[in-house]
Amino acid sequence: MSRDTHPGAQCPHCQSHLALVPVPGNSAATAVPLLPVVQKEEWQPPPVAEVLAVYAGRAKDTVTAARGAAKVRESLNRARANAAQRRAAQKAARHTPRSA
Repeated sequence: MSRDTHPGAQCPHCQSHLALVPVPGNSAATAVPLLPVVQKEEWQPPPVAEVLAVYAGRAKDTVTAARGAAKVRESLNRARANAAQRRAAQKAARHTPRSA
């Protein structure tokens, strides 16, 4: 029987299937009741409207928004330049000069 199709008990923490194995030497075989299988509760984020309701009615500060956007652009440009410089250095390090 496959582990995937076995309707046995599951671990409540990791949801792995548990095998029921008879104990040797035990003549009185008693039925072990199976625990109900509890599904994992999946977390879902709150609705967008609920989150944005906090910001409803606030005035937009265009000066601060423009300054923040400029900082983000500058940071991205700096990161791109650093990545290009790092790639060029790696390429130069891989390229070994050949002797004649």
